[in-house]
Amino acid sequence: MSKRDFGDGGRRGAQLTAEGDEARKRSRVAGRTPARSSEEEDEEATEGTHTDATPSVGYRSGNAGGGGGGSSEGEFDSAAELESAGEDESEDEQVQGSASSGLLFKHDYSSLKLKADHESRPLWICPDTRHIILEAFSPIAEQAIDFLIAIGEPISRPTHMHEYKLTPFSLYAAVSVGLGTNDIIEALNRMSKVPVPPGVIAFINQCTRSYGKVKVVVKQNRYYVESSYPSILQRLLRDPVIQHARVFPDAGTEGAVSKDGIITQKVSQMDDVSLDRLQKQAAAKDKAGSNAAAEGAAPGERGIQASGADDSTGDVDLGGAAIFDKEDEDEDDAEGIVHAFEISRASYEDVRKRCNEIDYPMIEEYDFRNDKDNPDLDIDLKPITTVRSYQELSLSKMFGNGRARSGIIVLPCGAGKTLVGITAACTIRKSVLCLCTSSVSVMQWKQQFLRWSTIKEEQIALFTSDVKMRFQGDAGLVITTFSMVANTRKRSYASQQMLKFLEEHEWGLMLLDEVHVVPANMFRNVVSRITAHSKLGLTATLVREDEKIDDLNFLIGPKLYEANWMDLANKGHIAKVQCAEVWCDMTSEFYKAYLEEPTRKKLLLYVMNPNKFRACQYLIRFHENRGDKIIVFVDNVFSLLAYARTLGKYFIYGGTSQSERMRILANFQNNPMVRTIFLSKVGDTSLDLPEATCLIQVSSHYGSRRQEAQRLGRILRANRRNDEGFNAFFYSLVSKDTQEMLYSAKRQQFLIDQGYSFKVITHLEGIEDCPDLVYGDIESQKKLLHTVKMASEADAALEKKAVDEGGVVPIKAGARRTAGSLRGLSGASNMAYMETSGPGRRAPRREPAEHHPLFKRQFHTKK
Repeated sequence: MSKRDFGDGGRRGAQLTAEGDEARKRSRVAGRTPARSSEEEDEEATEGTHTDATPSVGYRSGNAGGGGGGSSEGEFDSAAELESAGEDESEDEQVQGSASSGLLFKHDYSSLKLKADHESRPLWICPDTRHIILEAFSPIAEQAIDFLIAIGEPISRPTHMHEYKLTPFSLYAAVSVGLGTNDIIEALNRMSKVPVPPGVIAFINQCTRSYGKVKVVVKQNRYYVESSYPSILQRLLRDPVIQHARVFPDAGTEGAVSKDGIITQKVSQMDDVSLDRLQKQAAAKDKAGSNAAAEGAAPGERGIQASGADDSTGDVDLGGAAIFDKEDEDEDDAEGIVHAFEISRASYEDVRKRCNEIDYPMIEEYDFRNDKDNPDLDIDLKPITTVRSYQELSLSKMFGNGRARSGIIVLPCGAGKTLVGITAACTIRKSVLCLCTSSVSVMQWKQQFLRWSTIKEEQIALFTSDVKMRFQGDAGLVITTFSMVANTRKRSYASQQMLKFLEEHEWGLMLLDEVHVVPANMFRNVVSRITAHSKLGLTATLVREDEKIDDLNFLIGPKLYEANWMDLANKGHIAKVQCAEVWCDMTSEFYKAYLEEPTRKKLLLYVMNPNKFRACQYLIRFHENRGDKIIVFVDNVFSLLAYARTLGKYFIYGGTSQSERMRILANFQNNPMVRTIFLSKVGDTSLDLPEATCLIQVSSHYGSRRQEAQRLGRILRANRRNDEGFNAFFYSLVSKDTQEMLYSAKRQQFLIDQGYSFKVITHLEGIEDCPDLVYGDIESQKKLLHTVKMASEADAALEKKAVDEGGVVPIKAGARRTAGSLRGLSGASNMAYMETSGPGRRAPRREPAEHHPLFKRQFHTKK
């Protein structure tokens, strides 16, 4: 292999032959764009194809939504605009020619000089876009993946080629786990087939010049700004905001205090407890307490390794202490020496915000082992608990230096995010606040804490709309929802008292489940209202359709670890899934109505497509006969009720009571007669149903990539995932030639980037042999169409997740203003007039409203 071309985003790095190079040269002279050979489709992104038992013999194979997730030129353009630094390529090095040829050869890297031993190196580095292409089939690919996850953002990870990108936030995360500038550049140079481009080196230097050199450490409930560089601290203290927040040391301060109030200490004074020591203590405790512990398990801090244990490439230690630039000659290079000054707790948020503004973002760390002011929580992992290798690796990023770093861990659905959070709580052993997205997930977190840890039930408190209780003792665990804490409306007395308790208590750890919801305007204030010394965010999908996902870097912390979905599936940690997009033809009557409909009722028409009903019923029947348990997702409530009632299945949506939800879920898990349930978007996240092995998506929230991945996660934890030849099935039903096809292509992009491929099924073989399927005749289809046309625009709206927590009284249903027509005013749309007053009808008497005493005398006195 002599040269590589990374055009079209560089996903596959198609090999160029000598003839291809000559054709390009001739094309440049002629000013034309040569025809490109089509690239081979990556059909091994999903293990195997549909088995003989799958109803998809008539499918057309292909990667929907962009064929394996190849990035477009537009993506590279936007990436190049992100603070590119040091790009010293001259204009004469760019390809000249017409506009079309310029676009084609914009990312032509065939001129890069290969190293002599390039065949043994797995990386390609693009000079102008900072994209890194990894050959996943390389013998050292596993070590390279661990390193690239630490320094870059994963863009696309199909089976054989992975793509990553260096960004300011990814490099911020790298230095936060101990990687220095020289570490990053040296490791890239060791693994790259080409010399590291000067522009990439300049970009790394620029981003790591200030990142990671300032920390805020919480010790004994006091906040210290730390750095190994006294000149940086002096620079910060010249800022008026930081100077105003400074607290001068008192006589009892440990370490040497300079004339200007800078505290100098040895690291051993501050980090006198290493993780190796903690592991030995935990192992000794396990041996003394129980000789029947399972192999590979231990309580407490068991399984947490020092940072860098597995992150090495060649002779480069990828997890050791950071090696900083040597440009500042006045810095203290003595190993183990840190300098610090104290700031007031009230000014902590202001100082943190100011440091971000002046490009010195602070890494948050909690010295929990030396915290004697806050009471300890009696909690350990049970001896039978086994922490998997990737869970240990993710936790090593959090506890790499004996302290707790705040940040985010990204693991696929079903990969054990809950156990990661529980293990972190067992390591810190201080009071824990766990925030979830729903009351159902609150109960699941409680069950998991009781299952995997030694915490007692009286030490666990729940704060939901139904339950408001405190734990016994000085330290404990509180599990609640984001809505309960963020709600600013009028609260009940019990809710106000519980919220006051949360705000006044010192929390050692804040666990944020589904952390991608935190940037929402409603939930942003949760982090600032609660005092937590360390924060750990957990999610499977670190994506949002808005541009707020980057806010998590400073609301919570940097991304500490992100696992590879396909790698975990191949190792049996999560289920292998066959993904398919089923195209359903619109009937002539429905398609005519769809083209004529000017309002958003178009959604109802392509969701209620009779052929989609029949395909859904056929797939349910087929998989029930195979012994599968099936989840069917329908976002629109009007359609959800129609599907579930027509097919005679249980359903859960926002209006379903909590007790009814738990009853249906329990039947689905334990009753062999209940094999299918219908869910609205309330089941997207935090729903643990390991019995489910098949998922059918009838409708969705437009083009949300996050929702697509979260729904796939409902079947990734299948109990039968380790059975030989087992596959879970994910079907997305799409009405042909409608807007739904565009949304579907966009939704699949995230999963395609994770290595999944979607098979397009144009015909379900055997469906014509089932004459008893619903809506098989014209008359029934016309009745269904009439029902859809009679529905209001409100029925066509997608379900909104109601904020049903917070201790507030729900708003009662009443009259609402909607767009109407003359046909609707005459009663054709089930609209009716109601007489409220008039002759012979007495208006209901209303009690006088209670007014503030200040205004009673002036405006409401009786005349």
